[in-house]
Amino acid sequence: MRKLRSDFDNAWKEVLERYFASFMAFFFPSAHREIDWSRGVEFLEKELRQAVRSGGRGKRAVDKLVKAWRKDGKEAWVLVHVEVQSQVEPEFPQRIYIYNTFLFGRHKRCVVSLAILGDTDASWRPRSFESGLWGCRALLEFPVVKLLDYESRLEELASSENPFAIVVIAHLKTQATHHDFENRFQWKVRILRWLYREGRSEEEFADLFRFLDLVMLLPADLEAQFEKEIEQYEEVRKMEWLSNYERRAMQRGMQRGMQQGIQQGAVQTAREAALEVLSLRFQAVPRSLSERIHQLEDLSVLKELHRKAITVSSLHEFEEDLSG
Repeated sequence: MRKLRSDFDNAWKEVLERYFASFMAFFFPSAHREIDWSRGVEFLEKELRQAVRSGGRGKRAVDKLVKAWRKDGKEAWVLVHVEVQSQVEPEFPQRIYIYNTFLFGRHKRCVVSLAILGDTDASWRPRSFESGLWGCRALLEFPVVKLLDYESRLEELASSENPFAIVVIAHLKTQATHHDFENRFQWKVRILRWLYREGRSEEEFADLFRFLDLVMLLPADLEAQFEKEIEQYEEVRKMEWLSNYERRAMQRGMQRGMQQGIQQGAVQTAREAALEVLSLRFQAVPRSLSERIHQLEDLSVLKELHRKAITVSSLHEFEEDLSG
């Protein structure tokens, strides 16, 4: 069996970019309250790359530099570090210090460094970097959140409306089930049911489902079983979420189904459902791709493409899956 490696890096990058305000509210609520979210935020990728070149990147790290505005009208730069590897990184505090001081020296901005530790060592909790000699002393202290501290609060997290509650649960349970895929399957199903909770937008559901799919990898047999769980749960919930995209297309498909037969109506519904998800997520769907989907007749293939449309990160990735 091929080794399964969870893609924590991309999973965290995506949710950080899409839900930065929720990230701050969940992990650093006092700082969140001081930011004027009505003015939006800006991700400073060029400035971050400069800092990374100066200090190096961690083995399994996600770094984001964000410009926000405080409620007093002043600018604030927030540098977020997420360590996603299971092992500790001894040079982590030094890297935060180098990034922070480089950005201050280069851009004359006070930078707030925030750290999320996603490792499995409960005792590793670096909160500062200090260097000194002969009376000269440099010190940087930074707030730290340890994801392991949420392990005893899973039921509480499950009822939270903040998307990072689900992110934390998925992260922790992926690590906890590293050698137990049967248990991981059970947790993935459980988290999926929490995702169906009322009040969650379609876009947020799709984004969190993608996080779940990127980190909680399963062997082929259990993944097939998980897909069956999705289908059964959709049926019980009257296709309330994953097929929410289908409902609008279903109305059109049912009309065609009465004229062309139930099976043909279902096929057309599945085609339109996949295309509708793609158009909602990526705006413009190329005509060539639309035509390829409309040529498909296998209902099971179309249903699988619908799920792919929800989880892929780009149209290019979707087209590669379709070609494969």
